[in-house]
Amino acid sequence: MGGGGGAAAAMLCSLFLLLAQTTPFCVGENVTYDHRGLVVGGKRRVLISGSIHYMRSTPEMWPDLMKKSKDGGLDAIQTFVFWNLHEPVRGQYDFEGRKDLVKFVKLAGEAGLLVHLRIGPYACAEWNYGGFPLWLHFIPGIILRTDNEPFKAEMKRFTTKIVDMMKQENLYASQGGPIILSQIENEYGNVDSAYGESAKTYITWAASMATSLDTGVPWVMCQQSNAPNPIINACNGFYCDQFSPNSVNKPKMWTENWSGWFSSFGDAVPYRPVEDIAFSTARFYQLGGTFQNYYMYHGGTNFGRTSGGPFITTSYDYDSPIDEYGLLRQPKWGHLKDVHKAIKLCEEALVATDPKTTSLGSNLEATVYETETGLCSAFLANVDTKSDANVKFNGISYHLPAWSVSILPDCKNVALNTAKISSVGTTSKFVRTDELFSVWSWIDEPVGISSSSAFTKLGLFEQINTTADQSDYLWYSTSVEAKGDEPQTVLHVDSLGHGIYAFVNGELAGSRRGSYSNPKVSIDVPINLVPGQNKIDLLSLTVGLQNYGAYYDKVGAGITGPVKLKNSQNGSITDLSLKQWTYQIGLRGEELGLSSGSSSLWASRPTLPKNKPLIWYKTTFDAPIGTSPVAIDFTGMGKGEAWINGQSIGRYWPTYIVQNNGCNDSCSYIGSFSPSKCMTNCGKPTQQFYHVPRSWIKTSANTLVLFEEMGGDPTEISFATRETGSTVYTVQQ
Repeated sequence: MGGGGGAAAAMLCSLFLLLAQTTPFCVGENVTYDHRGLVVGGKRRVLISGSIHYMRSTPEMWPDLMKKSKDGGLDAIQTFVFWNLHEPVRGQYDFEGRKDLVKFVKLAGEAGLLVHLRIGPYACAEWNYGGFPLWLHFIPGIILRTDNEPFKAEMKRFTTKIVDMMKQENLYASQGGPIILSQIENEYGNVDSAYGESAKTYITWAASMATSLDTGVPWVMCQQSNAPNPIINACNGFYCDQFSPNSVNKPKMWTENWSGWFSSFGDAVPYRPVEDIAFSTARFYQLGGTFQNYYMYHGGTNFGRTSGGPFITTSYDYDSPIDEYGLLRQPKWGHLKDVHKAIKLCEEALVATDPKTTSLGSNLEATVYETETGLCSAFLANVDTKSDANVKFNGISYHLPAWSVSILPDCKNVALNTAKISSVGTTSKFVRTDELFSVWSWIDEPVGISSSSAFTKLGLFEQINTTADQSDYLWYSTSVEAKGDEPQTVLHVDSLGHGIYAFVNGELAGSRRGSYSNPKVSIDVPINLVPGQNKIDLLSLTVGLQNYGAYYDKVGAGITGPVKLKNSQNGSITDLSLKQWTYQIGLRGEELGLSSGSSSLWASRPTLPKNKPLIWYKTTFDAPIGTSPVAIDFTGMGKGEAWINGQSIGRYWPTYIVQNNGCNDSCSYIGSFSPSKCMTNCGKPTQQFYHVPRSWIKTSANTLVLFEEMGGDPTEISFATRETGSTVYTVQQ
């Protein structure tokens, strides 16, 4: 590291604090832009943002998340607005509790943070059905995300609803509020070719519709190179330094710098080294970037049945700087804070002029922002993936590690090199608590048809069109007659996904699960038929609905066949696909509301069933001592869903074990990152611990209800608290 000493560093830090204290945020005037940035409160700004999705945490967590974001050097918070969260039934809106968007935006403003509101209303975000409400699918003549009148009418209605809500609360910067940006659509450019010429007219319409709402702030479209004026097209990815907007009059913006990656059941958990994130961030601002957002800054939790994919885990931690439980992930949070300080020291020069980049050698660059008045900031980059380098810049020698950027706010002294971590912090870990559960009670979930709302039809029906996603579960039931001398038979079932349990005469014969990369399921199970009628009950299940891709809304699930019986002796096949099948949407326990824990059907019985499929369990517990975040370790259970005092903490699946290879004890930050580069949890469950928000727990007499579909032992589960460890570290690399 070349140039400067302790006094210079102290001077730079003092300057940063002064800027942080004196820079104005929102005033009651329109936000505009030019090629060097957004103009907020009459001033060009270099802005650093982070994604926090309000519904993936709780209102009780929001103030602390905002404070940690502000303390980490963020200027803004970015969030999606999930349509299906707020309008689960057409015309019936819900903005209460975790869905209180207005409260979230106001809290951001009170914390001194700006807001980028990504209305979409398509989101992706590994959220169920990409954020669209499923009732859209059933509107006659509708085709989603294209120049289709029924869809455009619904999209405009919801977008207008959200904009009007924000206006009524004076939340746009043009009204003196914190919202400085809005987004329409999301990553449509990745798939628009599949929609043909209609994609172009749709994007033109979406841009016109959005700007007609007169918010007084700019609109963006990410991954949309043909975004019409005045919409700003923005970049998403692990690196966006080489991105250029589609007009010389638009600022260079990065709406998603992926701080990690999502996890899916059965797959290893990705993580991204902070040195690489710091490198990508510094490179972006080095080469003209003006607004960058970390996706995610706090990932949170997919409570209930909100995860998409399919097979996205309940945890949406995303290896974020603030972890799923709201605690700082170090050294990621601390190092990025230092990066933000260094970039902010350059802000005055960055907004005043255009960058000029020169070569210092092979894979070595110097970028300078210098004004006629003498302002000067510089970035020195070594993009080589193998070798460190010593360079001379303005007559001074500097050492540049491979894959790093040095930031020189005054063109002389190095405020930070992205590869050199200098943070002091603590680590977090799970600590199991003492046994807190009382006696367990249980109720059997009936195998097959048990509801008066069941119906019978010829043939096999696709699941999503049948259930409208009101439940993960759909029963398919039929019967076959067998003679007394039947040889062993093989039951063959083909399904679009995501899992199957096959029961013959009330007994589990076999099961199969899909995966994120291949959700489809095919099963062949040997069965023994008895003389007379034999009942075949197939329980099909989904694990979140598709959220990405062209026409993703048309991707089906469930048993569409064929379903066949194969005679193992003579090879003859009986196709059951076109027989009469009886269907039941959801479980009997769901119909009875067992998840609330208040049903009179619950009773303690002498022998607790263990390792049996289709069991509802209930117990009570007192809150773990202290104020630390709480989780349940579901070791011992198979797969299912859990409710605390009637609120679903999501799907659990500790038996989906990651294969035993492909993970890294250590992972080099050097070189381009991809989700498969740095992996952990091989040979272990993808997710073992499941977040239980403290605000959902009473001091005593709490109710825990489980629906266990595979079979498990509830007496083996335990609580754990997420504790901040005592390990303090300072790292220099």
